[in-house]
Amino acid sequence: GAAVQRFLGPLLCLWALRLPAGGGAAARGLDVASYRERVRAMFYHAYEHYLESAFPYDELRPLTCDGQDTWGSFSLTLIDALDTLLILGNVSEFQRVVNVLQEGVDFDIDVNASVFETNIRVVGGLLSAHLLSRKAGVQVEAGWPCSGPLLRMAEEAARKLLPAFQTPTGMPYGTVNLLHGVNPGETPVTCTAGIGTFIVEFATLSHLTGDPVFEDVARKALKALWKNRSDIGLVGNHIDVITAKWVAQDAGIGAGVDSYFEYLVKGAILLQDKELMSMFLEYNKAIKNYTKFDDWYLWVQMYKGTVSMPVFQSLEAYWPGLQSLIGDVENAMRTFLNYYTVWKQFGGLPEFYNIPQGYTVDKREGYPLRPELIESAMYLYRATRDPTLLELGRDAVESIEKISKVDCGFATIKDLRDHRLDNRMESFFLAETIKYLYLLFDPDNFIHNDGSDFDVVLTPYGECVLSAGGYIFNTEAHPIDPAALHCCRKRKQEQWEVEDLMREFYSRKKTKKFTLKSAPNHGEGESAKDPEDASSEKAGEKRNSKKSSHSLLSCPSQSFNSKLAVLGQVFLDNT
Repeated sequence: GAAVQRFLGPLLCLWALRLPAGGGAAARGLDVASYRERVRAMFYHAYEHYLESAFPYDELRPLTCDGQDTWGSFSLTLIDALDTLLILGNVSEFQRVVNVLQEGVDFDIDVNASVFETNIRVVGGLLSAHLLSRKAGVQVEAGWPCSGPLLRMAEEAARKLLPAFQTPTGMPYGTVNLLHGVNPGETPVTCTAGIGTFIVEFATLSHLTGDPVFEDVARKALKALWKNRSDIGLVGNHIDVITAKWVAQDAGIGAGVDSYFEYLVKGAILLQDKELMSMFLEYNKAIKNYTKFDDWYLWVQMYKGTVSMPVFQSLEAYWPGLQSLIGDVENAMRTFLNYYTVWKQFGGLPEFYNIPQGYTVDKREGYPLRPELIESAMYLYRATRDPTLLELGRDAVESIEKISKVDCGFATIKDLRDHRLDNRMESFFLAETIKYLYLLFDPDNFIHNDGSDFDVVLTPYGECVLSAGGYIFNTEAHPIDPAALHCCRKRKQEQWEVEDLMREFYSRKKTKKFTLKSAPNHGEGESAKDPEDASSEKAGEKRNSKKSSHSLLSCPSQSFNSKLAVLGQVFLDNT
């Protein structure tokens, strides 16, 4: 308890820490504005070639100047890049893309999709864009941020993922068919990150739509992992979601585990949830006790703590940024500097790096332009203003431009030893790598807002403060405005009040033997029910309200005689 309070208190303070701009940048002669503009140019070189050569496919193939579907046929790069457009200040293109996505993206397709990737890239990207729409000059509908087309799209995509969570343990399958649900014979083995990386997006969805099912399944999955940790406090890499037996028992902070730990911290901040933070702090103790050696983190056997792989993975480079969010800046910087030495050795981070040998691991020599080290530099620079962090940004720009840039975009580096390229540009290059680089070099960006600037929005539930800063990035670097989660919290209560009003109205109408032609037929049928039946039904509806297929302010188009207007909003009679 005391430890949780000690850490949870400073979290948002650290996140909002704003030291005077400039810091030590000028001292080492690094022209921040020049690098910021180079990052902007990198974005447009990649983005424009995606639109020209690859859209509507998921990703650009930069060596052949064409496109391919990779994660489900969603025009994924467009969704992933949308909030980056606004961070770069391009409101007109943001508005155009919002319209394109509304018209062109369909989730009702016979495609097997990764539950994890669809959540972080598609649901996360749509939620972030929805919450940033007003700032981007989009004409938002009445009831925003509790309603809106992008929110409805995010909810539709998330509902397609819910069948994966219907397991005895509450831990989800890794793959789901968007049309048919979980395929018969689907493997029950899922990686830890694929189970524990939902709370940011799903809790946001629940708070905005009023449907608790999303947050409920995300929490259940998180807690199932916690329940199945080993006696020494570690979790493995892959688990059977039916039996809860660990299939891969390597414990570490990298691939297959990484964003589970990230979402315990970010979920704790977003929801001000002490339980999530206490879970992370317990894991953090075990991680330090068993996996940390000289500010490196190794892989160990989850039950014994013995070293299984003395390897650093590029995906682990998010860890210093995460440490900064709990205030452990000193340890974060030491680990960051270890990782930075690897970058300087190769001009990028190889997927695997053998720590004792100081070199790459066979068949893991590639660098697909991952963001994690740049992400940590961005967080740590906000906390320390150490110019070394800007130097990493500089090195990243120089390396990526020199090694990876081709005529049609930026290509994955297949081998950092000889700079051979692969014909792929992952969508996270525009969603994360470019975004974190730009934010590292743009101290005055609205994302870094310290609360001195904000918007007040009138919702059906009162005034709501938005855009005050403290944004929480999901693991695909999609920023979520935490204040938005407090704008729509009365929705279920309001819905019950509306339903009570409707029943009272129909009951009186029956008693007075009036007939209103505009009254919903369904309501007239209900008016014949006994008041006691209506009362018990009301109680049942409160219990079952989350099963409603439509959120409160997002009704499908209805004829006039099946609408009821309350507080200026149109509500669907689902009774």
